Amino acid sequence: MKRLMTVFALALVATSLFGQEKPLSPGVSVEGSIDGALIKVAYSAPSARGRKMIGGIEAYGKVWRTGANKATIFEVDKPIQVEGQTLASGKYELFTIPGESEWTIIFQKYGDQWGAYKYSESNDVLRVKVKAGKTPSFVETFAINVVKNQVTLQWENSLVAFNVKKG
Repeated sequence: MKRLMTVFALALVATSLFGQEKPLSPGVSVEGSIDGALIKVAYSAPSARGRKMIGGIEAYGKVWRTGANKATIFEVDKPIQVEGQTLASGKYELFTIPGESEWTIIFQKYGDQWGAYKYSESNDVLRVKVKAGKTPSFVETFAINVVKNQVTLQWENSLVAFNVKKG
């Protein structure tokens, strides 16, 4: 019996180690420096996989976790200005409200939440509106990047960027 249990345990471990597939929305961490402030963003990167995402599954006018799985984390080590408004150093959850021509970018108190199911506007620290743009070509997998003096969000044909400078 002991031998049978050992074989079973080894088979279970082997299956879990070697039988795992790549997650549909893998975790991604990006970082960059703008005006001496270190910005770190951690999110899960979903892929379109033939689906209409922005303005489809992720509906216009509704709060989105800005990625998949857990809410996206936005961390900055110094105060910054986001679209001219002050954001203190700290760790936040990054939500957005997509729109056809304009997006709302939301920084909320960090709560380590899954999705946007417990999102509450009363926890917002900062909200800014930015114009929606188009990517030069189709972007299959959602991507957030820190580029020059902006943080960019790209997916499908949508490109949204918010300006950042030293606070």
